[in-house]
Amino acid sequence: MDTTTPDARARSLRELRDETVSTLASAGVPDPEVDAELLIGHVLGLSRGAVQARMVVGADVEAADVATLAELVGRRALREPLQHITGRAAFRNLDFQVGPGVFVPRPETEQVAQLAIDALASAAEPEPIGVDLGAGSGAIALALATEVPHARVWAVEKSPEAFVWTRRNVAEVAAPNLELVFGDLADALPELDGRVAVVVSNPPYVPLREMPRDPEVRLHDPEQALYGGADGLDVVRVLSRRALALLRPGGALVIEHGEEQSAAIAEILAADGWRAIAHHRDLTTRDRATSAVR
Repeated sequence: MDTTTPDARARSLRELRDETVSTLASAGVPDPEVDAELLIGHVLGLSRGAVQARMVVGADVEAADVATLAELVGRRALREPLQHITGRAAFRNLDFQVGPGVFVPRPETEQVAQLAIDALASAAEPEPIGVDLGAGSGAIALALATEVPHARVWAVEKSPEAFVWTRRNVAEVAAPNLELVFGDLADALPELDGRVAVVVSNPPYVPLREMPRDPEVRLHDPEQALYGGADGLDVVRVLSRRALALLRPGGALVIEHGEEQSAAIAEILAADGWRAIAHHRDLTTRDRATSAVR
């Protein structure tokens, strides 16, 4: 007679996947199918595609892995970010270490990074300079450095908690053309004034009165990376002035922001003397970034 408990025996991968999807969906997790397969892949050391392939051939999951998965699914059902559970976050063609204390890079920021990459790649200098102000995990800065290898890139971060993760990712990616600086974006890198081709930033832009709906953001992302004052634009005002000093004539500024902030940011930039102010939508057709030229 088999006396093992159901949780302690091997299980069909497809059955386990479907059960995990059901658990996450009941907890209100967005995209439960994606998260279920990524969690299973994390436990088994497989890509999501490999998990799907093993389901097709009717693979089983060993008892020890079933138990490990159950623990991780319980954490995700409590709305702990998937990236905190796996310790990794994908961004463009890179993969970063993340965890408590640093903002988890989002898919929509990949398009913001693309704007900065395009501007940096088209700069006329043999070694154009790009600066990421408020680098967080380092995702944007490292994307610039690896995708525009002839450029020189600086990443600036002032949060000690976030800087731990920035430093880890910079060390892991080991882009030889990137410099990491612990400092405040308000006065960072005076030695580069008037020499920079591109300044990019994903600053805190959530207004204090607006609490994010998703528990993953509200409970786990650092407040310093979320909230930008009463209207959400306090850091944007500082960023506009600092970027003006850093950029050479014709240099580009790229700022990520909330979907309803385009007009207010355009007013700030216009008042500071920026030219060619333009807004850019993400894949959901929401305004996601504003660019301008010095």
